[in-house]
Formats: sequence, structure tokens, C-alpha cells
Amino acid sequence: MWKDDQGVMNPIKQLLGGLSPAQFITEYWQKKPLLIRNAWPEFQDPFTPEEIAGLACESEVEARLIQEIQGKWQVRHSPFQEEDFLTLPDTHWTLLVQDAEKHAPDLATLLEPFRFIPDWRIDDLMISYAPQYGSVGPHVDDYDVFLLQGQGQRRWQINTQPATTENLLPDSEMRILRDFHAEQEWVLKGGDMLYLPPRIAHYGVALEPCLTYSIGFRAPSHAGLVSSFADYVLEHLDSKARYTDPDLTTQDNPGEIASASVAKCKALLNRHLNSTDDNINDWFGRYMTEPKPLFGASPASPPVSDIELRTYLAQGGALERNPGSRFAYVKQGNQTKLFIDGQAFTLGALLGFMAPLLCRYRVLTQAVLFPVIQQSAAFDLLLEWVNEGYWVIYEDE
Repeated sequence: MWKDDQGVMNPIKQLLGGLSPAQFITEYWQKKPLLIRNAWPEFQDPFTPEEIAGLACESEVEARLIQEIQGKWQVRHSPFQEEDFLTLPDTHWTLLVQDAEKHAPDLATLLEPFRFIPDWRIDDLMISYAPQYGSVGPHVDDYDVFLLQGQGQRRWQINTQPATTENLLPDSEMRILRDFHAEQEWVLKGGDMLYLPPRIAHYGVALEPCLTYSIGFRAPSHAGLVSSFADYVLEHLDSKARYTDPDLTTQDNPGEIASASVAKCKALLNRHLNSTDDNINDWFGRYMTEPKPLFGASPASPPVSDIELRTYLAQGGALERNPGSRFAYVKQGNQTKLFIDGQAFTLGALLGFMAPLLCRYRVLTQAVLFPVIQQSAAFDLLLEWVNEGYWVIYEDE
């Protein structure tokens, strides 16, 4: 981690190569690549390659092992056994571990500097380890990504021309390109970083054993958004409501669907799908904070009492956000709606301050929680969310 002259962490300094977040978003975000040398000064790998391999052996961890064999790409999925790594060759393979920060909560600090992009857009931290010549092939992704280099060196090549479906290798889940011609090329060393917008073809090859940290962003598909909203509308419809036509008129041919009937259905669909801003806010907040499978919060056991929580905080304890939980909020007039893991909590004018506070901080100390502690209703809500598992007390071992 880097710190400023006062010893306080500065998450933006140097990260964007001297650009402010506003400049970066205006000039580069979803527009063009950006190479940043020494983006993270004196970066230290939080994991060793052996620890990453150990993580990939755990049953609940999503990991992939990509091996290049005589120009062919082989993909294997977790869980892995120790023997899987012992039998690998010395070169031409890569291990990818998804959602690393959810399995190792301390890694969430690697995401912190990137929170100038809204939290609901951040997906996960993926860690990759590769020996010399390790790669996942030239490929395209549908999301933005920051590629932060740890130990070792990796050569990155990119091509900004649109990738066609015909150029993808058949049956390749990695979306590997059949033909790839580099337009630009860089070698990244520890602390260097490359930002890539969606659908920029890229090809990374380890020049020596190396670790790369991919900060990936969510890009919901139109189909997923529409499908989710339709499900939300269905949940709120009266299941007993039926199509009616008391104004039906006779027609010459019984097989004709009259324009009046089509207009009536169109009006019905418009009435239900053209929802109010409040409904859109509620649906979108719930949808975008739904946790990934296996990462939902688990209730505290045994439950924490009011006195226990107050004492814990007074003694210097801190609450940490459940690493798999997602928080967001929207303002609706005098009310604020807080979303946690797909659940919506409507906070009135007196409690609305809790939403931006809880969404901003991943670690809650007594000092941060001072305004919450002063209001019994606010503290009761916090206690409820602690016992739901959205905030966690990690006891020292």
C-alpha cells in the first residue's frame, strides 16, 4: 500500500498516472486503453504462488487451470488436488482464482483505490499465477479490467479492432481468438498497470514466473436486466387479474386478431412495464446487490446482544463488511433506500444518514459509528444487520 506524506493511504495518487478520476473517466473509461507505469509504487504481493494454489484446492473456490499444449488450449476447473500442480510442466500454463477478496477478506484493500467507480460496478479481484510462457491466449472480454502486475514480468499485446464471432476458436469458453495481430505491446513489471475497456483483444504472456491481479467490473447484459425487471414486475402483479374486454365488438372473421385487442394488450404492458422511478430504483438496487452464489451472509451464531456490541466497539473492536455482501443506496425524496444483498431497507429522514455511511466504509470503528451509536433506533438497525451477518466481528486468534 502506498501512503501520502502524512502516512495516510492515498488511493488515487499515481494510480491513474497523474490523471484525476474525472479525467480518467472522461478520456479513457470504456473508450481506450491506458498503460500506467509504477501505478502502485513498491507493490507487495499479498499471496505467494503456493498460497494461491492452496486456495484453488478449496472446494468452494472457483478457479481454472489453462494449459497451452502444442498450440491447443486446455481448460480445467476447480477444485484441484495438490497432485494436479505437481504434474504440471515448467512452462505454458496459468492458474486463475476468481473472487479472491471474498475468500481472503484482507485482499479487499486491493479494490479500495478503484472505488471511484461505483461499487455496484465492481465485480471481483482475480489473481493469476503463471510460470514462463504461461497465458490464457489472445481473447476478448465484455467488461472493463485493470491488470495490476505483481512479481515477475508479463508482456501484454492488444488489438483495438472489433473481434468477430468467426475469429473465435470453436467451443472455447475463454473466447480465444483464432488470429491475433498486435497493434501495441508493453512489458509490465511489479506495480505497473494496464487498463482495458470492454472488447479490446488482449494477449498476456509471462516472461518469467509472475502474478497478475485483475480488478474486473460487472457489465450486466441487456437480456439479464430486462429478464430481472420482468420477474420483479411479475412478483408485484395481482395473480388474479385477467384480460377483460367488455367493449368487445363483432367481427366478420373469427380468426382475426383485431387492432383494438392488440391496443388493449399494448396498454396493459405499458402500464406494468413503464414503472415509476421508485419501482425502478427498488428493482435495480435489489438486482445489483444480489450476492454471488455461495457468498451470501450467514447469521451470527450465537446472536450478538446490544450490550455485547456496544462493549466490543468501546474496547476498540471494529466491524468488517461480510466480504461477499454488496451494499448500495438511492435517495428518494425525504427517504433513503439502503440495499444489502438484494434486500431493501427504507430509511426515513432521521436514519437516512446510515446508508451513505455504511456504503462508504468497509470497516466500521467506534469513531466512524459515532452518529449511529448516539441514536438507539440507528444502533438497533446496525445490531440487526450484524446478526444477519452483513457485518462481521472477526475475533483475534
